[in-house]
Amino acid sequence: MTDKRAKWGLPAEMAAEFAGTMILILFGAGVVAQVVSGGESGSLGDHDSIAWAWGLGVMFGVFVAGRATGAHLNPAVTLSFALFRGFSWSKVAPYVLAQTLGAFVAALLVRWNYNDMLNAIDPEHTTATQTIFSTLPGNGTLPVSLGSALIDQIIGTAILLFLIVAVTDTRNSPPLANMAPLIIGLIVVAIGFAWGTNAGYAINPARDFGPRLASFITGYGGAWRDQYGSLYFWVPIVGPIIGGPIGVLLYDNLVGRFLPADPDGDDEQEPSRLPEKSA
Repeated sequence: MTDKRAKWGLPAEMAAEFAGTMILILFGAGVVAQVVSGGESGSLGDHDSIAWAWGLGVMFGVFVAGRATGAHLNPAVTLSFALFRGFSWSKVAPYVLAQTLGAFVAALLVRWNYNDMLNAIDPEHTTATQTIFSTLPGNGTLPVSLGSALIDQIIGTAILLFLIVAVTDTRNSPPLANMAPLIIGLIVVAIGFAWGTNAGYAINPARDFGPRLASFITGYGGAWRDQYGSLYFWVPIVGPIIGGPIGVLLYDNLVGRFLPADPDGDDEQEPSRLPEKSA
């Protein structure tokens, strides 16, 4: 059978990254919109439902794109794999573009779907509902500085990449191929539970920038700034770009360097991809 991925090459991989990231944001931004619409009563969900839906969105996104690309769905993942896992540098920009476009389109769909609710509860389109689309320090309510938010994003993304490379390292104790998306989704849930207060655990530049752009062009004039008026959009971009490589570097030096060769006799693996099911 002809390998359609080989036939279409990079465009097929970009399509998969676009689709996987779009699914991720449809669930992630969608659940925040639902919780926000419930107001103070919390009748439509709470922080826990947000964390679970984001994790499930990641899991579904990985299932969508995993076979085609390994499901990066995150520029921090793509950059880290280019730095430390032999991922082609020529694919970095196309992957990042596809991821960002996928997040952008998904956010537009969420914006369209929840338009009536947003106009009703926040007709001026302020930071009160900005968190549906992009992150803010202290989730838009607590006093968190830019520096603290940046540190939070560096640490959170380092944890994410450390654990992703741990569970996909064939020399370690990886889950079965069809379990890897579930485990990665649970990693995101756990980060949401433990690291969600200071900066909303964006841990993904595409996840934040794409929806932030979508909100800006649909009425959120202050989308690039935080609730204090400071220029904020760069924090969930720079933080993950720094934190991701740190996470992989830490894993390689604390764990990976001490692991035995691959049990199949090949010490070289392809960590830029998730494990695939055997045929």
